[in-house]
Amino acid sequence: MSGQLERRSFLRFTAGAAAVLPLSALAGCAAGGSRDPSTIRIAFQQFGSGTIKQEWISAAAKEFSQENPELTVELVPIVASENDYFTKNELIMSSPRTSPDLVYEDSFILLSDVGAGYLQPITDLVEGFEHWDDIAEASKEAVTGEDGEVYGIPITTDTRALWFQREVFAEAGLPKDWQPGSWEDILDAARAIRDSDSEAIPFFMFAGTPQGEKASMQGFEMLLYGTGDGTGLYDRDAEKWVLGSQGFIDALTFLKTLFDEDLTASLGQHLDPNISETIYTSLLPDAKLGILIDGSWISQNWTETAARHWPEWPDVVGLADMPTQDGGGDGTITLAGGWGLSIPKHVSDREVAFRFLEKLVSTQTLVKYAISDNHITVRADVAEKEEYLSYSPAVEYFTDLLETSYYRPALPAYPEVSSALQEAMEAVMTGTSPKDAAAAYDADVTDIVGPENVQEATA
Repeated sequence: MSGQLERRSFLRFTAGAAAVLPLSALAGCAAGGSRDPSTIRIAFQQFGSGTIKQEWISAAAKEFSQENPELTVELVPIVASENDYFTKNELIMSSPRTSPDLVYEDSFILLSDVGAGYLQPITDLVEGFEHWDDIAEASKEAVTGEDGEVYGIPITTDTRALWFQREVFAEAGLPKDWQPGSWEDILDAARAIRDSDSEAIPFFMFAGTPQGEKASMQGFEMLLYGTGDGTGLYDRDAEKWVLGSQGFIDALTFLKTLFDEDLTASLGQHLDPNISETIYTSLLPDAKLGILIDGSWISQNWTETAARHWPEWPDVVGLADMPTQDGGGDGTITLAGGWGLSIPKHVSDREVAFRFLEKLVSTQTLVKYAISDNHITVRADVAEKEEYLSYSPAVEYFTDLLETSYYRPALPAYPEVSSALQEAMEAVMTGTSPKDAAAAYDADVTDIVGPENVQEATA
């Protein structure tokens, strides 16, 4: 364990003072006996050189340690990509010696971690939490287990839409204010870009196993949940995973069309795990990409302190709702996700850990965090603050999308089902027919959840 983490470091806050220590000390301090219940460890993802989460937690830790001089707060940043973070986080939670007392959890992995025994219920602690009623109901459901217990406090959420480059659109003769009414409208716009003098990639959606959950959520599910197939991936009433869906095949067929008609990036670009950085720092700002399905947070890549400062983006980039397949139903579709804080099974003192959690999620603290992180809040008390509503040209648009959003079936089996989705996408990208890829997915899901937990689509 310590051998895998020793190159990293963590911050310790005692009465407001911070010290940087090697992360190997985390395991070393605990190896000789029980952990100190007066020390609160919080683990979180640090992606690349970004320090937004660390700054949010550090500010709260300084204030908390000054108010509670007998307590020490240790920040344990896990420097890793999304999928690697989940793995490394589970590794440290698995042992009483290395477990944090609070952990930053993605809603899509939370119930899987509950099923694996890494997290404990906090229903009794939530009863006294003053902002519980401020949290959106869908976000509360995302942290509630099948046993009815609450396993986390939601903090952030996100929604997804179509980002389009107006300079590319102008070159292709497309409107400045564009709102497609169907998938075919998206394909027609991509064809216009392809056939124009522009050198831009017409359309991009994350797809394939190297893209991880981005492929499932920003890509495939933004299509599937707009097919009118009713149950999506999972039928909540029947409590069964859905197989044999025509909407599933149609979503894969859309992906196949992108490749067949040269409407998207090359296969190599799609399979590049770092393609998102290329999109944000060069392709979109340099008018080398026309349309992108992506999340509400991506404009953080163009702020003054970001790698690619792009102050003109609000004028150059347009936003359009993702349409349903044929414009039916509500007409548009978005997927919402989000992150929150949970208490691991091997916590030193759960009441003390929750006290620090409450400090982390005070109204003003979360307003500042939302602004610096460029995310959508799940809290009504945060959303009503003028600072929040005015921090970005896009924040109100993406917050409004929450009203008609879908959430992933955040069940223990979902991470494996999501991997099967990514494999189905990649199979189509590399030549397999949508029907055969869908059949392989059906077989994989049956193996994952068991034949008693699947059903054929009714639509």
